[in-house]
Amino acid sequence: MASVHWPFFDLRVRTPRLELRYPDDELLFELADLAARGVHEPDRMPFNEPWTRTPPGELESKALQHWWGPRAHLAPDDWHLPFAVIEGDHVVGCQAIFSKDFVVRRSFETGSWVGLEHQGRGVGTEMRGAVLHFGFDGLGADMAETGAFADNPESQAVTRKLGYEPNGTFVRAREGKVAEMQLFRMTREEWTTRRRDDITVEGLEPCLTLLGVGR
Repeated sequence: MASVHWPFFDLRVRTPRLELRYPDDELLFELADLAARGVHEPDRMPFNEPWTRTPPGELESKALQHWWGPRAHLAPDDWHLPFAVIEGDHVVGCQAIFSKDFVVRRSFETGSWVGLEHQGRGVGTEMRGAVLHFGFDGLGADMAETGAFADNPESQAVTRKLGYEPNGTFVRAREGKVAEMQLFRMTREEWTTRRRDDITVEGLEPCLTLLGVGR
């Protein structure tokens, strides 16, 4: 019954290796536990907001509040979908896609993290490829955008590998210090040259109107 009232719970993006699933609360609990076990080494901070500095025991509840917020406030002109990434029987990370004024701009952004215990095996590249397929093929986007701090070469390597092009830089305040952010973008034309035929999207049609892309 939950998926009747909130069709996103049936939304899936599948590759031969991974499944991206819009999370119900049970999956959010698993994501929170995964995040509490570590997302990066303690001497680094790859995120705009240093949420991973929150001690385990407190981090889980704050992470849940963060994910519940976009669910409660989703609107056709401002939406954020945080997919739980599943490999086999394990939740291994989170891949988000979000946009404002999508129906006008036809552009989306992405953000992601992989649990520390699952890094170094190509999971990040595969799940970003899946969400790009969702955005371009499923939603009909014209542009994808993302960014990474200059001292996060792993994220930048994934971005460049998938075909994004540099799109300028700017500086942010990160943990009280200046940090340079590298921006990237990918056009629909570039994505088409790299399009995969082994990625599928399920359960999207009932969600389109809620995302401002009703057909």
